[in-house]
Amino acid sequence: MSYADKIFINDITNILDRGFSDENLNVRPKWSDGTPAHTKKLFCLVNRYNLANEFPIITVRKIQYKKAIDELLWIWSKKSNKIADLNSHIWDAWADENGTIGKAYGYQLNVKHKYSEGMFDQVDRVLYDLKNNPQSRRILTNIFVHSDLNEMALYPCAYSLTFNVAGDVLNMVLNQRSQDMIVANNWNVVQYAVLQHMMAQVSGFKVGEFVHIIADAHIYDRHFPIAKEIIKNPIYDAPLLRLNPDIKNFYDFTVDDVEIVSYEATPLKKPLEVAE
Repeated sequence: MSYADKIFINDITNILDRGFSDENLNVRPKWSDGTPAHTKKLFCLVNRYNLANEFPIITVRKIQYKKAIDELLWIWSKKSNKIADLNSHIWDAWADENGTIGKAYGYQLNVKHKYSEGMFDQVDRVLYDLKNNPQSRRILTNIFVHSDLNEMALYPCAYSLTFNVAGDVLNMVLNQRSQDMIVANNWNVVQYAVLQHMMAQVSGFKVGEFVHIIADAHIYDRHFPIAKEIIKNPIYDAPLLRLNPDIKNFYDFTVDDVEIVSYEATPLKKPLEVAE
């Protein structure tokens, strides 16, 4: 059994069985027909994945990992907020009249800041410290910038990463304020596990633990039946992740440099509606 499946099934089961329901409360999210989108939720899930053991992609629900990696590179490598730079339409609903998502995600990673060593954006600062200050306890990123929130199409959900080196092993913590567990949970796990592998490869480390902290882990009401079906699907063995070993510069990675080998999973029967 894939360990990622075990974690996912446990999380979904716990939310459905004992999650707090906001069905009688006034909520912000709406479905496309204007109906309030209610949820069941648990507070502060903490999931740990040892990337040295297996790659944490679930098999009970097929993840379109190429699209997930394309979005990851759009944010972290291109550092873009323009949806034209993305090869999917997952951000179309949040695009403004200029075709951007405002000062969100990649925009924040592209802003340069002054340090004693010079000017760096957040990604370049991480890469610099992993090579020059690997024992630092200050290797992190944060894109939840309060002064810019009113100019973001969507407040960032996955907002902070902390990198920590132990000997020759790179560990990482992802902090997430909110997560639509059926639509996006393993999508984000796959993205940031790939990012950790990429950072480790270009910095000369092995991968270690990936810790995922979710403050508000929820399932939307219209997803309850789908969630119950997904966790009953067959469970396959975890596949293998292969990165192009020739890539030594983080910004040289493309979607084609990432391969997930022997991935068996059950496809979704129909598209998932996303609450906005």
